[in-house]
Amino acid sequence: MRKNWIAEAFGTFTLVTAGTGAIIVNDVSGGVIGHAGIALTFGLVVMAMIYTVGDVSGAHLNPAVSAGFAIAGRFPWKSVPVYMSAQLTGAFAASGLLKLLFPASAVLGATLPAGSEMQSFVLEIVLTFFLMSAILSVSTGAKEKGITAGIAIGGVIALEAMFAGPVCGASMNPARSLAPAILSGHIEHLWLYLAGPVIGAGLAVPLCIATRDEGCCTLFGRKSCCSSHD
Repeated sequence: MRKNWIAEAFGTFTLVTAGTGAIIVNDVSGGVIGHAGIALTFGLVVMAMIYTVGDVSGAHLNPAVSAGFAIAGRFPWKSVPVYMSAQLTGAFAASGLLKLLFPASAVLGATLPAGSEMQSFVLEIVLTFFLMSAILSVSTGAKEKGITAGIAIGGVIALEAMFAGPVCGASMNPARSLAPAILSGHIEHLWLYLAGPVIGAGLAVPLCIATRDEGCCTLFGRKSCCSSHD
């Protein structure tokens, strides 16, 4: 578990450094990276981290994903706090570094709704539902399988950030939103980026149950789905 903790902390640190760093650099450079570049950065860094630490910890990099795996019965609940502590440690270390490097940044790449809170809340649920559904489909237990898993998951993240990022920020990850919000002081909308992704990840489990063969998932103790993946 020590190796898993280090892998999750390192992976989440890299994710938040690259992803929110791209937002900050885009702001200070007058938009050189652009929205598409930011979306691709998030997708590419997740893909890279899956191939880097996926064989160690599963490269969850996201408290909602760890919770989703636990709800699906693929990950022990007792390990969820360990993974979450590693993910939060990595995220806060990344945002702390970016705050030192770019002290003039007002929000440090924090996710903020462009419209109403409810609009962004629903979008975060739906986006994470899509993401967790893809993750459950390309994983064995709580780890991604095969050489295409990183491409699939990174592609989903880039796609969702591409079309929903301008509206809600397309966080899908409580750790990614919590660290920059706390360190920048912009916590007024934080609740929706903590609750939405966890709800969305949980909702993906019944879909897996409904569409996969019996044997791979459990929903709070009830067996179901995807035996071909275990």
